Amino acid sequence: MKKVIYLLIAAFLLTSCGVFKTKKQAPKTTVSAPKKKSNSKIKDYANVITADAKTQKGIFDVHQIEDKYYFEIPDSLLLKEMLLVTRISKIPSGLGGGYVNAGSKINEQLITWERFQDKILLRAKQYDAVAADSLPINLSVRSNNYEPVLYAFDVAAISKDSTKTVIDVSSFYSDDVKSISGLSSRMRTAYKVKNLDKSRSFISSVKAFPLNIEVKQDMTFNASNPSMLSETETLSMQINQSMILLPQNPMQPRYFDERVGWFTTSQYDYGSIELKADKKTFIKKWRLEPKDVEAYNRGELVEPIKQIVYYLDPATPETLKKYIKQGVEEWQKPFEGAGFKNAIICKDTPTAEEDPDFSPEDIRYSVIRYVASTTRNAVGPSVSDPRTGEIIESDIIWYHNHLRSYRNRYLLETGAANPSARTLNTSDEEMGEMMQMVIAHEVGHALGFPHNMGASCAYDVENYRQPHFTKKMGISASIMDYARYNYIAQPGDKDVRFIRQMGPYDYYAVNWGYRVYDGLNNVEEKENLTALIEKNANDPIYRFGKQSSNFDPRSQTEDIGNDAVKASTYGIKNLKYVVEHLAEWTSDKTNNYEDLEELYGEFLGTQNRYIGHVITNIGGVYEDIKNPNQKGDFYSFVSKNKQIEAIKWLGEYAFSTPTWQIETAILKNIKYSDYVQNYSKYQLSNLSKVLSTDRLERIIDQNEMNAKAISLSDFFKEFKTTIWSESKSNKKVTSYRMNLQLAYLERLNELLNSTRKDSYLNSVLQATARNEFNILKSDLKLASRGVNIMHFDNCLQLITKYLNPNN
Repeated sequence: MKKVIYLLIAAFLLTSCGVFKTKKQAPKTTVSAPKKKSNSKIKDYANVITADAKTQKGIFDVHQIEDKYYFEIPDSLLLKEMLLVTRISKIPSGLGGGYVNAGSKINEQLITWERFQDKILLRAKQYDAVAADSLPINLSVRSNNYEPVLYAFDVAAISKDSTKTVIDVSSFYSDDVKSISGLSSRMRTAYKVKNLDKSRSFISSVKAFPLNIEVKQDMTFNASNPSMLSETETLSMQINQSMILLPQNPMQPRYFDERVGWFTTSQYDYGSIELKADKKTFIKKWRLEPKDVEAYNRGELVEPIKQIVYYLDPATPETLKKYIKQGVEEWQKPFEGAGFKNAIICKDTPTAEEDPDFSPEDIRYSVIRYVASTTRNAVGPSVSDPRTGEIIESDIIWYHNHLRSYRNRYLLETGAANPSARTLNTSDEEMGEMMQMVIAHEVGHALGFPHNMGASCAYDVENYRQPHFTKKMGISASIMDYARYNYIAQPGDKDVRFIRQMGPYDYYAVNWGYRVYDGLNNVEEKENLTALIEKNANDPIYRFGKQSSNFDPRSQTEDIGNDAVKASTYGIKNLKYVVEHLAEWTSDKTNNYEDLEELYGEFLGTQNRYIGHVITNIGGVYEDIKNPNQKGDFYSFVSKNKQIEAIKWLGEYAFSTPTWQIETAILKNIKYSDYVQNYSKYQLSNLSKVLSTDRLERIIDQNEMNAKAISLSDFFKEFKTTIWSESKSNKKVTSYRMNLQLAYLERLNELLNSTRKDSYLNSVLQATARNEFNILKSDLKLASRGVNIMHFDNCLQLITKYLNPNN
C-alpha cells in the first residue's frame, strides 16, 4: 500500500514539474500598488488629494495644493523608460563663459519609476550594456551594472481604484538635487556656490501632457563669486525639467558605418554569439516613416507620418526670420532624395491665444533659439533615445553677434575678388544668405550629421575660379564642412560663387541614413547600405573626413580645395590686396578705428589658418576609411615631394620677415607697441607645430615603412634652410627671424632631453637633435659675421650650453 502511495506522489510531482517547465509567465510590466499597513505612513487618498487640489490630467496626473505638488503615477507606467532632460530656461549674464544660455541642455538621463515597499524610487538607467531578457547572462549584466537611485519618495496615498500611486514631488523639485541641477561642479567651484537658499527658491510651474511633464524651477544660490552683480553674492536661474515617455514601440535602429559620418549611440551586447561582448553602434536619426508605404515603395515622393518641425524663437528679428526658415528647409531637397517630401519645415511660434501651453523648453517642440549674447557661434544639439538612436527633439541656438563674424570673414576672405564684400555694411540679402547656410549647417547636426572635414577637399583648387562649377557645386561637397567662403577666387574672376551651399554629399548622406527599406530588419538592410557606400567609394565627393584627423591634410577645418599649398597661395595673395585697402573700407568710412582694429586682428588669424593648412602636409597621413574588401590602404603617406614643397612654402610665407603683413599705416593708429611680439607669436606657434613630437614621430614611422619616404634628416635639412638662411648670406637677421632662430634652438634642446616612453623614438629624437646642433654649430662658425655677429655668437654659446649642460 505504501508503495502505491509513493508511486502516486512521484507521478504527481513529475506531472507538476512538467507543467512548471512548459508554462511561460509574461514579464511583469505593471506593479501593484502597495497595500496599506497598519503602521504605514500611507494616508487615505481623500486626505492627501483634497477638494482644494488643482488637477491636470496627463502622463501622470499632477495635483497642486497650495505650494505642494503631487504626481499620481499609474502602475502601468512603473518601470517604463522615460527621458529626463534638464535645460536652462533663464540664466544670469556670463554664466558658463558664453556657451551656456537660455535653452542650453544641461543633462539628459534615461529614468524609470520603481516601487520598493512604501517608496517610489526614481532610478537612472543606461543602455551601455545589454542582453536579451531571455538569456541567463542578463542576470549578470544587471548585477554588474547596478543603476543609481536619484531620489526616493514616500508613497503618500493610493488612488481609489488602487491602480495609481501618489507621491509628493515638491522637495525633489525645490531642493538642490545634483542630478538635475543647472549648476555643474565646475560652475559651483568657479562661482564659489555655498548652498541653495530655499527661502528664495520655488517651483514656478508644472504642466502635464499626454506623454510628458514640464516643470520650471526658480533656483537661487548663495555664491561668493556670482557671474553678475557680484555685490549681491547671489546666483539665480530658472531650470526646466522635461520628462517624456519613450516610444513603447521603439524605432528600428540603423547600424553605423564609419564611412558615412553620423552621430551615434553604442551598446555592448553580452548576448552576442561572438567570443566577446559585441559592440553595436547605431546612428542618431529622426523617425521618418512614409504615410503611404506602397507609393513610397513605387518610388513616389511621400510625406512622412510625422514631420520634423522647428519653431522660430519669438525673439528672432523680423528681418531674419525668412532666412532662418529657408535654412531649415534647405534640407527638404536632400530628403526628397530619400523618398520624402516636406520632411522638414519651420513654423512661427504659436501665440498665447493659439497655444497657451507652448514653451520653448517643452520637449515636444524643437526650436530655433535666438540668443542675446556676445558669443559668436551657433550650435545644433539634440535629444535622442539611447535604446535606438531616435532623435526626439533638438534646439538650434544662434548667438546674436555671430552675424558680425560672418561679415568680417566675408570681407577678409573674398574682398579681393568680390567688390560687394568691401564694406562694413554688407547687404541684407548677402547677410541673410550667410545666415541661411549657417542654420542649414546647424540643422544638419540636429539631423544626425557631424562635421565632414574632408568634403571641401573633393574639388580641384582651380575649379573655385570657375563660375559654372561654383554655382552648381558650391565650395564644398557638404554643408557640414567648415568651408564658409571661396577665398581662392582671384580679382578678375567673374560671377563665381563666394558663399557655401548644400553639396552632393549631403544628398548622399540623407539617402543613406533616412531611406526606408520596407520589410527588412536592420541586419538585412545593411546589405543595401553597404552597397550604396561601395558604389560611390572611389568618388571624393562622397568621402567622409573626420574632424579628429589632425594628421590628414585633406580633413582640415576652414580649408577648401585639394591642394593646400596652391589654395593657401591664392588665399594669401588675396589677403595682401585686402590689407592694403582695409583702412579705405573701414576707418575712412566710419571716422573711427574700432572696426579697423578688429578686422586687422582677424586678418592675422586668417593668414595663420592658411599657413596651418600647409603645415599639416608635413608628416601627413591620408586616412581613407574603407573595409578590407576595398582596394587600397586605410592609411597612406603624403609624398616626400609634397612634404618638401610644404616646407619650402613655409619658408616664404610663414617664417619670412612679415614686410607686408605689418601694415604701418594701420598699426600707427591701433597699437602703440608690441608690433614684433604680436606677429611673432604666430610664427613661434607655427614653429612649434612643425617641430611637434607627434609630427616628427610620424616622419620616423613613414621612413621606416618606406625607405623612399621623407626621412628625419631630409626634413631637418630642408627646414633648417628656411630658418637659418642668413647663415649662408650677408642678409641681416631681423627681430622676427631672431625670435624664430632662438625658439628653434630651444625646441632642439627639448628634443635633446626627450623623455618619451618609447626608448627607440627617444633615442632617435635625441640623436637627431644632437646632430642638428653640431651641424648648425659648424654653419654658424663659418657664417659671415657682419651685422649678425652678436646674434650668431649668442646662438653658438646657447648651442654649447645645450650640448654640455654640466659645464
